[in-house]
Amino acid sequence: MTTLIPTGEMAAAVDTFLAAQPPARRWDADHLDWTHADAGRLTEGQRSAVRFVTMIEDHLPGYVDVYHRHFPVDASVGPAVFAHHRELYHFTARWAAEEDTHARALARYQWESGLADRDALRTELAGPGAHPFGLDYTHPVQYFTYALVQEKATQIYYRQLRDLVDEPVLATLLGLLARDEARHFSFFADVVGRYLRAHGDAVVAPIRDVVADFRMPLADMGGYWRWALRIADVARYDHTDAYAHLVRAVDRAVDTRTDRLDELVRFVDSCRTLTPTGGPA
Repeated sequence: MTTLIPTGEMAAAVDTFLAAQPPARRWDADHLDWTHADAGRLTEGQRSAVRFVTMIEDHLPGYVDVYHRHFPVDASVGPAVFAHHRELYHFTARWAAEEDTHARALARYQWESGLADRDALRTELAGPGAHPFGLDYTHPVQYFTYALVQEKATQIYYRQLRDLVDEPVLATLLGLLARDEARHFSFFADVVGRYLRAHGDAVVAPIRDVVADFRMPLADMGGYWRWALRIADVARYDHTDAYAHLVRAVDRAVDTRTDRLDELVRFVDSCRTLTPTGGPA
């Protein structure tokens, strides 16, 4: 993999991310009062949305594997690249732990609220969990651009769903999920900005390619799109809502826009739509 940002730049982004979540603000599933969880207070659409986002969040092993494969921390890379990847690993270790908390908390909500039997849910999640998830980009900035859009889109959906549900435990949980996803988005936006400052026009085409071909995780799984459209009807979901935040990341990263950066911004803006096109992750 070529054209990494300097290791010190990656380390600075990771340090900023880790400092944004002091121990006092961390949470796990045991922090919620499950005695009041009641899926009977949810609409059928909201129940479906909870099942859907649980499935997507539970696919975490596949997401983590992307970073292990494309940013390896082993003898397959030289010392300089290893140092860069080791700094990134400090982020992915914390990010994976937080995303695993999301998956566990959503699953626990299902069986504590009466939405699903615990053993049956475990079996249900095993199918999608084994579904392959592959991102095979050629430029490192593309992995961070993809995650920027994915995390922001997910944050927006959780926040909008939270505002609709009349069930306090789920509302609290969705608020915690949205807060974490906002922090994850901030990290990826920071890294993309550092790539833009370090490499300028050279990363325009790779970023554009991510936007042009963007699909949410598991979008090629059978039945995904029908389910995604149903949950989009519950709380408006459109991953292109995140594109405005990508444009802001570009604006913050550069003092003077070049013609190629202007073209990228126009292209990203042109890809925004009012049509729901997928589900969160």
